[in-house]
Amino acid sequence: MILIVFIIFLILVLCVAASCVKIVPQAKAYVIERLGAYRVTWSTGLHIKMPFIERVARKVNLKEQVVDFPPQPVITKDNVTMSIDTVIFFQITDPKLFAYGVESPIMAIENLTATTLRNIIGEMELDETLTSREIINAKMSSALDIATDPWGIKVNRVELKNIMPPAAIQEAMEKQMKAERERRESILIAEGEKKSTILVAEGKKESAILDAEAEKTAAILRAEAEKEKMIREAEGEAEAILKVQKANADGIRFLKEAGADESVLTLKSLEALGTLANGNSTKIVVPSDLQGLAGLATSLKEIIKE
Repeated sequence: MILIVFIIFLILVLCVAASCVKIVPQAKAYVIERLGAYRVTWSTGLHIKMPFIERVARKVNLKEQVVDFPPQPVITKDNVTMSIDTVIFFQITDPKLFAYGVESPIMAIENLTATTLRNIIGEMELDETLTSREIINAKMSSALDIATDPWGIKVNRVELKNIMPPAAIQEAMEKQMKAERERRESILIAEGEKKSTILVAEGKKESAILDAEAEKTAAILRAEAEKEKMIREAEGEAEAILKVQKANADGIRFLKEAGADESVLTLKSLEALGTLANGNSTKIVVPSDLQGLAGLATSLKEIIKE
């Protein structure tokens, strides 16, 4: 019987000792109370508490948390009621303040968010509200961060998830956006047609320039060919004249080298005269120094026969 009681007592001691050993995981913090009063905050690691008089009052998550609040009705400066839902990104920086600072911290943040949002939107008109989302986010984040600091909470950022104006305003906005899209489409079509016309005109201009340049080049080539032809013809005629002159000069030189007398020269003159007589001319003028040519011709004829 004593052995059984001892075993039971030993088991109870082991259970109590085991319950006093705590391991705090990463990104967690434990708030420890002793006899109902705050004692210490445990961070990540192994910890041992005193049995019966100390307890883990709260386990705090140190990760960044996201809370999506339902849409809140707000009124703009120009008396337009709209619904806006927000998303809050926050992180607990002081587990003690979070545990003892406010009851139901998430509910407190939600109410604070709705109040802050109404104050900011109440100073803005509808058009400004729809186009100033980043400004509203910055103002909300700054105001909530200051307000939640005593609770050990840091608001990292605030995002307006949806801004929903009344149905009539939504319909008017949709019509306006449709008209704007149609206007932009018309502008794009007109610009496309304009660019197409410009491209066609530039193509015709380029084609005309190329045709003119081709015609110019052809004219230049034709002129150069005609010029080359005339040059070659002139060179040929000049070369023929030079050959004739050279032949005449060679003939005269040959006569001189052969020692031709006056009779031979006179005979050559007669041959030239005969050539002239065989031409188309109907009248021949005989020089005065050729009057005695008849007798000379007879003498030459006899010489040639011998």
